[in-house]
Amino acid sequence: MEATKLAQLIRFLRRELAIPAASIRLALRHPESNFNLLPMILWQYGLITLSQLDRIFAWMEHLAV
Repeated sequence: MEATKLAQLIRFLRRELAIPAASIRLALRHPESNFNLLPMILWQYGLITLSQLDRIFAWMEHLAV
């Protein structure tokens, strides 16, 4: 299940927010990267804006419903 959710998140990041694949790969190299932490890692590295982070969390919340 976690792998499916992570794949959906990555697809959302690429298609809806146009996050470069290289940025996502960099965040995925983080030892604590998983579905729940990936957005925070992207933000901490300065790869997404706070506005994008909010959109990701809204999307994740919708996915959980």
